[in-house]
Amino acid sequence: MDLIDEILDNVKTIAVVGLSDNPARDSHGVSAYMQSQGYRIIPVNPALNGASVLGEPSYPDLQSAAAATAEQGARVDLVDVFRRSEFAGAVSDDAISIGARYVWMQDGVVDEPAAARARDAGIGVIMDDCILRQHKRRRG
Repeated sequence: MDLIDEILDNVKTIAVVGLSDNPARDSHGVSAYMQSQGYRIIPVNPALNGASVLGEPSYPDLQSAAAATAEQGARVDLVDVFRRSEFAGAVSDDAISIGARYVWMQDGVVDEPAAARARDAGIGVIMDDCILRQHKRRRG
């Protein structure tokens, strides 16, 4: 089983860093699709000021999202990064600090040092790929 299949088979909760409340944005469309496929989406975006997106409360950072998720008896399995590459390092470091199992950097998001740090911490990393496209590919 490759890493993409492992992620799609084993993940339940996805924290989406950079999730927009604007339905025209890729982060919103991809997250809505993944939610429709049975994954729980946790919005992470300080600009949302705690507003609900896709029926879930938003959080200003991964630490508060992970803490709230843990209080509900769950964990953040995957951190999906919808931020520019220059911010991916900080997001990856936060994913390490919360004990996420995987980091997925969406199309165009590339940070090799951040990916290496995450891998060294035992986190599976996908970089410069779209989780929606990969999910649809698997469905045939």
